[in-house]
Amino acid sequence: MAIPIIYNLRSVRARWTSSVVAVLGIAGTVGVLIAMLSMAAGFRATLVASGSPSNALMMRAGSNTEMLGGVGLDQVQIIQSAPGIMRGPDGPLVSPEVVVIAPLPLKTTGTDANAQVRGVSSKALEVRPFVHMLAGRFFTPGLDEIVVGKNAENSYAGLDLGTSVKISGVAWKIVGIFDAGGSAFDSELWCDATLLDQAYNRPPTAFQSITVRLPSPADFPKFKDALTSDPRLTVSVDRERDYYAKQSETMADLITALGSLVAIVMGIGAVFGALNTMYSAVSERSREVATLRALGFSGASVVLSFVFEALFIAFLGGLVGCIPVGCIPFLPLSWITVGTLNFQSFSHVSFSFRATPALFAIGIAFALFMGFVGGVPPAIRAARRPIAVALREL
Repeated sequence: MAIPIIYNLRSVRARWTSSVVAVLGIAGTVGVLIAMLSMAAGFRATLVASGSPSNALMMRAGSNTEMLGGVGLDQVQIIQSAPGIMRGPDGPLVSPEVVVIAPLPLKTTGTDANAQVRGVSSKALEVRPFVHMLAGRFFTPGLDEIVVGKNAENSYAGLDLGTSVKISGVAWKIVGIFDAGGSAFDSELWCDATLLDQAYNRPPTAFQSITVRLPSPADFPKFKDALTSDPRLTVSVDRERDYYAKQSETMADLITALGSLVAIVMGIGAVFGALNTMYSAVSERSREVATLRALGFSGASVVLSFVFEALFIAFLGGLVGCIPVGCIPFLPLSWITVGTLNFQSFSHVSFSFRATPALFAIGIAFALFMGFVGGVPPAIRAARRPIAVALREL
């Protein structure tokens, strides 16, 4: 025979002060865990969003990042004539690109951060159609003009539309602000690739990567086979989305590991809090437990009853911990944009927290685990307490 659940609910309400302490301890732990996991998910989603399913990205064979890439004009011309590339009004949609790092002052601190400047071709917006201009216009090829991602404008000082920014000794006029759909491109500055090469004293025919647009994602295997079987080419060929997913792994894993470590340390404290709450409940309710046993409830029923009570308190703690960190879209943390260093490109990337139902479930599961660990020992103690001894205290 099981002890009615209403008995545990009334017990929690009657001992609300100690229950609130346990709830807040668990909530704090869950909040930290979900916040860190949301940060890692946001960083990963921002980089993955930079890759289009229909785009392919080529770099020098053996390069794992654009910063280390190197592709000559001769290879660009071979790739442009490869089969399977989508064509626009002005020919195949191919964008040979250059990537450099430029120090720019942050608005928040005034200290320099590594801004990623990307030299692109005039077809960059056709290759990445999800990028569109929010204000102004796209740069004119052959002129010292530059367009700025919306996050870069918000992060760095001196990137207002119509002003100029000095990069490698060249004053680039800011002629547009673009929106890249929440991807890492929103943290970049784009200009003419040839002029960027010249500004950094590089040959104007040297590029670091080539991005092409294919008719559909299904055309990628055929396109890759055509390039890898061409003896004139020494490039690696990846789906653009796969490339950016790999770029996110190091930082996202680091954030997740640090967040989990902090949550585990805090979780140990929360478990002790739950233990204290439940042991206090056992101590205060010794006569109640003895009475229940005398009425015919088994020791197993007592254990299940106390474990349920601990799990209920933990569940409340999990809910309280998940809600403020953005598991509900309209809450403040969902609006926060933060920046960090991408260890793969050594550039500053802005991104938002990304809380998902899966992270919400992880937080609740972690809370229930803490409640279970904190509830089982007191529950066993309550069930083992001799009935006669407890009844003498009446």
